[in-house]
Amino acid sequence: MIWLAAVPALAAAAYYLLVLVAAAQWGRRFRLPTPAPTLPPISILKPIRGRDARFYEAIRSHALQDYPEFEILFGFSDPQDAAIADVAQLKAEFPHLSISTHLVATHAPNTKVGVLAELASHARHPLLLVNDSDILVEPGYLRDIAAPLADPTVGMVTCLYRGSAKSLPGRAEALGIATEFAPSVLVARLLGVAEFALGSTMVFRAADLRAIGGFEAIAEYVADDYQLGARITALGRRVEFSPVVVETDLGGESWLETWRHQLRWSRTIRVSRPSGYYGYVVTHATLWSLVALAFGQWWAAAVALAIRLVAGIAVAGGILGYRRISSDWWMIPFRDLFGFAVWLAGLTGSDVHWRGRRLILRPDGRLQPEPAAAQRAAHG
Repeated sequence: MIWLAAVPALAAAAYYLLVLVAAAQWGRRFRLPTPAPTLPPISILKPIRGRDARFYEAIRSHALQDYPEFEILFGFSDPQDAAIADVAQLKAEFPHLSISTHLVATHAPNTKVGVLAELASHARHPLLLVNDSDILVEPGYLRDIAAPLADPTVGMVTCLYRGSAKSLPGRAEALGIATEFAPSVLVARLLGVAEFALGSTMVFRAADLRAIGGFEAIAEYVADDYQLGARITALGRRVEFSPVVVETDLGGESWLETWRHQLRWSRTIRVSRPSGYYGYVVTHATLWSLVALAFGQWWAAAVALAIRLVAGIAVAGGILGYRRISSDWWMIPFRDLFGFAVWLAGLTGSDVHWRGRRLILRPDGRLQPEPAAAQRAAHG
């Protein structure tokens, strides 16, 4: 019965074969760009909390867009936020653009969503774009993400992203994004799980946002991106991916910061899509390869690890354009074991850390409101 130790490794190998199939399908689908027949004006909503190392470069990449008409609205909940000075610099550098700053007093459990609700009330255009504050984009970004919305059956457009980092912990996190997270997105789409969006980019119609009750309807949830995608899907529209890949700066973070990032994502996924989270155990190919090897099933260990490496490198280099994969690919097994430890930790617990705040998750994915004293401190 020792051969049974090979089963989990072979299951992981089958999963990464699915990754290769999904990657090939993705490549065929986006071989030729699809120009948008019309380019509706876009309001870019940027909720900001704190300043990342490449923050100005990130917001400047949005100001450099090759797009007929757009505006950028920045929202802050802290009047002393260091990033306010960067927005003032951006306005001075691009005086011809519509760039506005809004100081928002919100008591929403998810402060980011509370800020978004206020920004949406000031937005002038029919399309709304939300993405994370540290996202860097290419000049044709707005054109690429607007194109699928020419189809009335599409309710939201999102996209994949890659990480950029200099520190070893940051590089490990970027490797996880490129070789573990992105493959899971491709497989989910291949298997028909299509109601989710990624916070790296969400563009949708203002009319659809109003139809789901506005941002106020999701202000209690930690996974605002998932909730937004699921609720727009419930309108009878679909979430579509754009071929564009954006970049997020992971900075010079420590191992503790990396652990907290990963654990926040894990616990968020667990309370948002529990079946998917628990099923994710089969994807830990390095772990199951070691188990198979420990029981003498070296052939299963070799097959699982080889397919896992090939699939990770194919997605990272071929789809995400992650340049460090050529030098960092050897770290994949070690990053896998770190990822398994995060997955185990994510099975329990309800607290997550985000931008210096400690938040408590409820089993249904809602955030437990902060005590009044903490709210007053957060909002000055």
